[in-house]
Amino acid sequence: MPGLGCRTFLRLLQTHSPEQIFKESACALQALGLKETSVQAIKNPDWIRVEQDMAWLDQSNHCAITLTSPDYPSQLKEIADPPPVLFVFGDPALLATPQLAIVGSRNPSTLGKENAFGFAQDLAAGGFTITSGLALGIDAASHRGALAANGFTIAVAGTGLDRVYPAVHKDLADQIVAHGALVSEFPPGTPAKAGHFPRRNRLISGLCQGLLVVEAATQSGSLITARLALEQNREVFAIPGSIHNPLAKGCNALIREGAKLVETTQHIFEELTHCFTRDEKLFSVSDQSALDLEQQTLLNLIAFEPTGIDYLVAQTGLPVAEIASTLLILELQGYLEATPGGCYARLLVR
Repeated sequence: MPGLGCRTFLRLLQTHSPEQIFKESACALQALGLKETSVQAIKNPDWIRVEQDMAWLDQSNHCAITLTSPDYPSQLKEIADPPPVLFVFGDPALLATPQLAIVGSRNPSTLGKENAFGFAQDLAAGGFTITSGLALGIDAASHRGALAANGFTIAVAGTGLDRVYPAVHKDLADQIVAHGALVSEFPPGTPAKAGHFPRRNRLISGLCQGLLVVEAATQSGSLITARLALEQNREVFAIPGSIHNPLAKGCNALIREGAKLVETTQHIFEELTHCFTRDEKLFSVSDQSALDLEQQTLLNLIAFEPTGIDYLVAQTGLPVAEIASTLLILELQGYLEATPGGCYARLLVR
């Protein structure tokens, strides 16, 4: 209904039930501070859209949770403007589980996508439900990481749940429904609009116990989500990056402003131990003692960003052929990946 946003709805709920609002006269509604367009919408509901919503709710795995329902997630009730209704496609019980949100660039680097996938995989294996926004890039990698761990994941949409945005994520959305839930405050039939995504972001941060920013430029929407999380008294984590990487500038700025710098999932679990007791055996660090001295030396020289062979030759004095052979071994063992330009980047070892 026009003019009835979350804050107005919450204000009305302080004195009226929804049923009472519909029974009030037009004059009484105006006395409550409602605009004429809102009053007319209340007195003349769009019954066609109501019937469409009810038809959607009749389908399997579809539900709506109202703000006054005991099933409404308690975390979300804490924010300044919780939505009066949450539409859910999937398992609504997951909304009450400990959640870690992961957000970042829609156009991340290869390393950024790997970090998002790896962190989500470990965090999901440790018991967190991974929450994100189904967007391209870091969001999608985070959902896929949780699914790879046979964990749970929630995607908060900026549209009605009768559609998937972006459409290329239709298969991913189906997997999320099977192992988690799609959630939206927008009723079925709502298209994608620019103004919907900042609103969606406050739900991503509001549902979680903590939020991790993987990669973000200085003008990224992920920074807006992070600042919303801070306002909502959530823990904010950021993965640092090179001062020369534009996709790291947002994360580095967050760290300067007080976000917690994280290099491993262990840092996140240490901060959020109050959420649950996890199985420590899932998080033993991979043993590198099987590597010989030359392999360990070379591995320690390679950054989590593309590192050239010329640099390794200059640092070690070893022949190019010997370095190339060692790099191949480390790549096959999962410590490195080849990157464009004949470089190598270190992989996260969990």
